[in-house]
Amino acid sequence: MRAEEVPDVSDRDEPVAKPGAARRHGEGLDAAAAAHTRGEISPLTSLGAVHLTVSDLDRSVSYYGRAVGLEVLEQGAGRATLGVGERRLLVLAEERVARPAARHTGLYHFALLVSQRADLACWLAHAARDRVPLAGLSDHFVSEALYLSDPDGHGIEIYWDRPREVWEGQVGARMTTLPLDVDDLLDELAQPPEQGYPGLPAGTTMGHIHLKVAGIPETVAFYRDALGFGLMAQLGAQAAFLGAGGYHHHIGANTWESAGAPPPPEGTAALRHATIIVPWQPERDRILGELLSRGHEPQETADGALVRDPSENALLLAAHP
Repeated sequence: MRAEEVPDVSDRDEPVAKPGAARRHGEGLDAAAAAHTRGEISPLTSLGAVHLTVSDLDRSVSYYGRAVGLEVLEQGAGRATLGVGERRLLVLAEERVARPAARHTGLYHFALLVSQRADLACWLAHAARDRVPLAGLSDHFVSEALYLSDPDGHGIEIYWDRPREVWEGQVGARMTTLPLDVDDLLDELAQPPEQGYPGLPAGTTMGHIHLKVAGIPETVAFYRDALGFGLMAQLGAQAAFLGAGGYHHHIGANTWESAGAPPPPEGTAALRHATIIVPWQPERDRILGELLSRGHEPQETADGALVRDPSENALLLAAHP
């Protein structure tokens, strides 16, 4: 899900159906509670840092600190790690000639999850007060979300999940895109803070990633059948949402801007890789074995095993120490 799904955004080039409208009327959305028990990825799976190429590191670091509210954890030699507390959420690598990645596969957005609705309200008040440009504001039934875009065009979502008992077992049928009730959200704050934004709260995590892919069937086959994520919802050949442990989605994928598209070329401000973290080494080894049996060739690195999905989006598979 992303800002382009909200009703007031109408500048999409290709005439595809608005995902929110389709879901609102229950048309074209396939609920998928398929029981892949034997090869199911651990329900304790989470996402780690997202790595991006940017064209101007100082500009990006400033933006992510001032506008988004991330802290600089490390910086030097054309690279910066940002996060909250000691949690790494974003790693930026500078390539001065990099251009935005239009009409290619890659990152649609990464999504920062805050734990309380008041945290989302506080961020929205900050955006209004400090004039942070937004690309959209949406109610997805499972969550409420705010969307923006960094200076290189990387999509960002900041969101809060409604309690799991509200949406569990209903994701395929009810996940949607509706306008966000801004007044109701801001009512979470007794009084909007008058001082500068203190930054994203310590409990912020990487909630999900949403990818631009060349095709949905092969994407589902990879993330569901090879990696073991559950297919939570699918919008025909346009989009799919997959999660571990019944979560509404850790991985989103769509073809709205990328159907049949190639990966971004060298010299592009694009996704370098996202990180999937499983709870223990045997689980990681099991998944790597499944990938090998299906013809994928993971590359071992110091941080984990690097593998690419059918659209050449790179993923680092790591285990908790």
